[in-house]
Amino acid sequence: MALARYFTGILSAVLSLSLAAAEVNLYSSRKDILIVPLLEQFEEQTGIEVNLITGKASALMSRIKSEGEVSPADLLITVDAGNLHRAKAEGLVQVIQSELLESAIPEVLRDPQMHWVGLTRRARTIFYAEDRVDPKLLSTYENLVDDEWEGRICIRSSSNIYNQSLVASLIEVHGEDATEAWAKGIVANMARKPTGGDTDQLRAVAAGQCDLAISNTYYYGRLLDSERANDKKVVDTVKVFWLNQNDRGAHVNISGAAIAKYAPNYDEAIKLLEFMVSEEVQSYYAEVNHEFPVVGSATVSATIQSLGTFKSHDLNLSILGKNNKSAVMIMDRANWQ
Repeated sequence: MALARYFTGILSAVLSLSLAAAEVNLYSSRKDILIVPLLEQFEEQTGIEVNLITGKASALMSRIKSEGEVSPADLLITVDAGNLHRAKAEGLVQVIQSELLESAIPEVLRDPQMHWVGLTRRARTIFYAEDRVDPKLLSTYENLVDDEWEGRICIRSSSNIYNQSLVASLIEVHGEDATEAWAKGIVANMARKPTGGDTDQLRAVAAGQCDLAISNTYYYGRLLDSERANDKKVVDTVKVFWLNQNDRGAHVNISGAAIAKYAPNYDEAIKLLEFMVSEEVQSYYAEVNHEFPVVGSATVSATIQSLGTFKSHDLNLSILGKNNKSAVMIMDRANWQ
C-alpha cells in the first residue's frame, strides 16, 4: 500500500506539472482591445492559459533582455518589421519551427530564417484633400518632393518607426544618396513641423493645414467607422491614393510575432501563433483594426474593401530592419525632426 501511495503521488506530481505547463506567456505591444478577445477564444479552444503582459515594444524588449535566461516570456507580439528585426539582432528570439506558418504566411512577410513572422499587413500611402488636390497629379513616393507639393505635406516625426521603415524601403530601391535627397525634399515640402500621430496628419488635411498626409491606412479605417462628427468630416474631405501602382507598388509593413529565445513554453507559443493565422482570426483583425490579412483566403471588412485594391511592394520586410540605422541617419542629416 505504501508503494502504491508513493507511485500515486508521483503520478499526481507529473500530472500537476503537465497541467501547469499548459500556458503561454505573451509580451505584447498591441492594444488590449485588439488581442484579448482572441486570447480568450484561444484559451477556450485549446485549454492553454495565456498570461498577457502589455507595454511599448522597446520596454518589452528591454525587459526580455534584462530577464535573460530566466525570462518567462514565450512570445513577443509587436508592430513593424523594424522592431522585430531589432529583437532578432539583439538575440532575444529564436527560430520558429512550423510548417503551417511557413505555408500560410508569404515569404516576404517573414524573416528568411524564421525568427519572426507577420500576423497582419498595414500599408503606408498618401491621403489628399479632395477639394484642393487633383489625384491625377499624384503618382509615386518619389514625386512627393516635386515643387508642386512645397509647403503642402503633413507627416509625423523621424522618430516614428513607420517613417523609418518607409525610408529604409527607399534605400533598398534607390540607394542611400538618392534617398537622402528624397528625405531633404520631403522636409522642404512639409507644411508644418512634424507633430502628432497618423490620425493627426489626416485631421490636419481636413482642417486645411496641409493638402497631403502620409499615413497608415488603418488610421483612416478607424475614422471611416467612427460616428463622431469630427471624424466624419475627415473622411468626407480626405481620400486615399495608392502610390507607385505602375511600378513596384505601395509600401507595406506588418504587425508580427517572435518566440523568445528562452521560451519555457515553446510548443504552446507555436500553437498560439498558428491560431493567429487562422482565417477566423485574420478576418477579426481586418474587421476590428482595419489591417490587411497575411492570409489571402481571409475575408476583409466592408471598410477595408472601400479603400480599393492595390499593388504592394514585393520586398522581404527583413530589409526594413537591416536598413533602419541608415534610414535614421539619413533623416537626421535631412533635418527631419
